[in-house]
Amino acid sequence: MTISKDMTIGQVVEKHPETVSVFMKHGLGCVGCAIARFENIAQGARAHGIDVDALIADLNEEVGEPA
Repeated sequence: MTISKDMTIGQVVEKHPETVSVFMKHGLGCVGCAIARFENIAQGARAHGIDVDALIADLNEEVGEPA
């Protein structure tokens, strides 16, 4: 499953718990908060001033998928 910007943070973490460290490395530490269940990766990245393309690339690298 390739990770995309429109997936929720919670969805990704639930399916791939190993991605928590990638979210944290990029400064998105809210992986366990209630909003992460509903907020997609693009929304979370924008809210925290994170480069969403770099985050997506690193998340997919972590799970062994092409970005």
